[in-house]
Amino acid sequence: MKNKFVIIIPARFESSRLPGKPLVDLCGKSMIQRVWEQCCFALPKELVYVATDSLKISEHCQALGIQTVMTPSSCLTGTDRVYEAAKIIEADIYINVQGDEPLINPNDIKKIIATSNCNPKNIVNAMCPITCEEDFYSSTVPKVVVRPDGRLLYMSRAGIPTDKKQKFISAKKQVCIYAFPKASLENFANVQSKTPLEEVEDIEILRFLELGYEINMIEVSSSSVAIDIPADIARVVAILNEKS
Repeated sequence: MKNKFVIIIPARFESSRLPGKPLVDLCGKSMIQRVWEQCCFALPKELVYVATDSLKISEHCQALGIQTVMTPSSCLTGTDRVYEAAKIIEADIYINVQGDEPLINPNDIKKIIATSNCNPKNIVNAMCPITCEEDFYSSTVPKVVVRPDGRLLYMSRAGIPTDKKQKFISAKKQVCIYAFPKASLENFANVQSKTPLEEVEDIEILRFLELGYEINMIEVSSSSVAIDIPADIARVVAILNEKS
């Protein structure tokens, strides 16, 4: 039976900036387990999958009762990996929650699902206000510029928008929750190499922009902190310890 929505969490072991990232220990739980647990507050666990190319990650997930799908190591991006999973898992809309967002807010995932439910043909992505200047200037944080109606204009690792002195005034950053109709996923994956801006910025959502898609950016909470480099681990652990 085809489901309307499923959540796919792409997770690869060979991260260039932080190898083995999905299995990093965060206060007694792996990062991928924490992401999966948050997703299970948004949809039933039967509709939540981890897509990986790593037997180590797959075995770890299976030991925890997490459904996994093995995907090729040749996937260019997490979204390409979600498409590979979509070949096996039938659904109308695929919710991509990045495997490096252990503090993801389930209500934010629900908000993306609700928006996609009302606009089932649209690509939807999340964003939130940047609250600290460090994030604005960090190359690991994709910054978002949108039209007044919320459609994506551009996304960059550079500090945008900025004034002539390149000061931080006000900006938004990407939160890696996406909703993809299956047809858009297929068109994305049929491109055999990264598109020019995607290649330069290393931001996969830009491939959709370059293919002519409109992307609806939805504002969510600022609770999520992505782990991209080793320094991010200490930041997330401090937040987890504060919560406990």
